[in-house]
Amino acid sequence: MKTEIFPMGEEHLDSLAELEKICFSQPWSRQALADELENDSAFFFVAETDGEVSGYVGLIITAGQSYITNIAVFPKFRRMGIAKMLFERLFSIAEKCDLEFISLEVRPSNYNAISLYKSLGFEEIGLRKRFYRNPTEDALIMTKTFWGNGIYE
Repeated sequence: MKTEIFPMGEEHLDSLAELEKICFSQPWSRQALADELENDSAFFFVAETDGEVSGYVGLIITAGQSYITNIAVFPKFRRMGIAKMLFERLFSIAEKCDLEFISLEVRPSNYNAISLYKSLGFEEIGLRKRFYRNPTEDALIMTKTFWGNGIYE
C-alpha cells in the first residue's frame, strides 16, 4: 500500500466530514472543514492510501505557536504509520515557520493516541477540566517544543 500526504482540498471534504463523525463525539461539519480552506493561519493535510482518503490533520498557527485542531485516521487504516506521517508533515511546517511548539488536547482514556504522541516527543503539560462531551472527560494538554531540542540549533 502506498500512502501520500496532500494539502486538504475541496475534493477531500466529504470523506473528512464522514471521518469526523466516525472518530469524534462532536464532529466538525463539512462546512467547518471547508472554512479552513480559506484560513491563512491553517494548515490541513490529508493522507491518501492507494488513492483513498485514509486520514487527516489540522494545524492552526498563531504568533509562532501552533495547535493541532484534529487528527484522525479511518479505522481500517490505523496502525499503518499514517498518523506518524501526518505529524512528520506538521514537524516540517514547524521547522519552516520557526514555531516554538505544537500543542494538542487528548482524552486521558485514549491510551493509543497518548502513546503515539509521547513517541513523537510530546509531553503532558497540563489538564483542561471537563473539556470533552459525550462522554464528559478532561483533556490532557500535550506539547512538543522545538526550541532547545536541536532542531534549530
